[in-house]
Amino acid sequence: MRFCARCCHCRPEMPAVQLLLLLLACLVWGVGARTAQFRKANDRSGRCQYTFSVASPNESSCLEQDQAMSAIQDLQRDSSEQRAALESTKARLRSLEALLHRLTLGQAAMPWDTQEGLQRELELAYSHLVRDKSALEEKRRLEEENGDLARRLESSSEEVASLRRGLCPQARSTSEDVPPGSKEVSKWNLENVDFQELKSELTEVPASRILKESPSGQPRSEEGGTGCGELIWVGEPVTLRTAETLTGKYGVWMRDPQAAYPYTQETTWRINTVGTDIRQVFEYDLISQFLQGYPSKVHVLPRPLESTGAVVYQGSLYFQGAESRTVIRYELHTETLKAEKEIPGAGYHGQFPYPWGGYTDIDLAVDETGLWVIYSTEAAKGAIVLSKLNPENLELEQTWETNIRKQSVANAFVICSTLYTISSYSLPDATVNFAYDTSTGSSKALMVPFKNRYKYSSMIDYNPLEKKLFAWDNFNMVTYDIRLSQV
Repeated sequence: MRFCARCCHCRPEMPAVQLLLLLLACLVWGVGARTAQFRKANDRSGRCQYTFSVASPNESSCLEQDQAMSAIQDLQRDSSEQRAALESTKARLRSLEALLHRLTLGQAAMPWDTQEGLQRELELAYSHLVRDKSALEEKRRLEEENGDLARRLESSSEEVASLRRGLCPQARSTSEDVPPGSKEVSKWNLENVDFQELKSELTEVPASRILKESPSGQPRSEEGGTGCGELIWVGEPVTLRTAETLTGKYGVWMRDPQAAYPYTQETTWRINTVGTDIRQVFEYDLISQFLQGYPSKVHVLPRPLESTGAVVYQGSLYFQGAESRTVIRYELHTETLKAEKEIPGAGYHGQFPYPWGGYTDIDLAVDETGLWVIYSTEAAKGAIVLSKLNPENLELEQTWETNIRKQSVANAFVICSTLYTISSYSLPDATVNFAYDTSTGSSKALMVPFKNRYKYSSMIDYNPLEKKLFAWDNFNMVTYDIRLSQV
């Protein structure tokens, strides 16, 4: 290839080196799209030279070879990081677009299997919450029972210590203290607590030293009391059963203090009183059956009852007929109605109930002297009226009008012909707050502590045979030990 130079000082032919420089400049111009500077001038020897200058796209100044390689690696690394960040941004953008799409379509547009999956997840989460809640409630119940057991253990320890201080020296007394004709009580070592074998031996004691007749004809011990007196102490509640269904939130349970054949002192009856047509009476032959929830028989009453005021006495169930002021006697063995009687002027079906409700206008009770009915009338202006009933024909034998407002107390029961009331059905620390003595016709305020452990006591009755209070507290059937003063 030849090039004819028009410059007078140039050679007719362009050298190969210069031609290559020209081609390189053209390549750089076309590929790099960079601005090139072209110059031509004679060198020192007078030869014509063409010069091209092209600016570097990346370097502001010329670097050594190592520095250049490092700069190239940095550029490559920066490029790789930028690509990774870009991919991450793209992924996040796709996720946001998918979420936006779901939100736009709404749940209704989801596939059925997706909705079922979400529902299963919700049901699973709910079951876990319910299980945790049940575990927490069980833990709280166990903690309460543990506290109760600790208190009872402490009380028992105090009684044992008292017995060791007082009674045991008498057991080690000499034969001079033993009544004539009786055997000496066997001695036993109090210090050896690892193992003790107690022997029971017959000791003949004249009956005159144990029982004397009280003015009322009831047996009375020499150490004092007819078994009657003023209520001075109520123990901690002991839970026997918990109702299994909602119909057992409140109800009534009882044993007959004067059991008649074929029933025994163990026979227990229970009635769930939630509902509008209460007729079922569950009967348990043994206490163990009652505790386990296996009734031996279910009575279906010919007439529905209302309220939690029913009692069992001398083989019959006494209850208030639904939406009436009628008291009914139902003989359990023959399953027949034996008597019914309207209580004159008694409020019913929500006129004068206890504050918790339950149509508890008429409340029956049993004590050492017989059958009672607790109610109120318009004439009494809401005050408690107490009447003694004939258990055979339900005739009113005697009536007392108290100065205690029925709707100001949570429940009531009778012990030894004295009416007692409870201050609250829901406060954990309530009291036995009033006593009305029918023998004097007067009432007085009391402050005997009473525990509503489950905060909804709908029934409280006295069992004169067991000397206990029976109660129904928010699904739970409980008992209370009591203590009476000596008279």
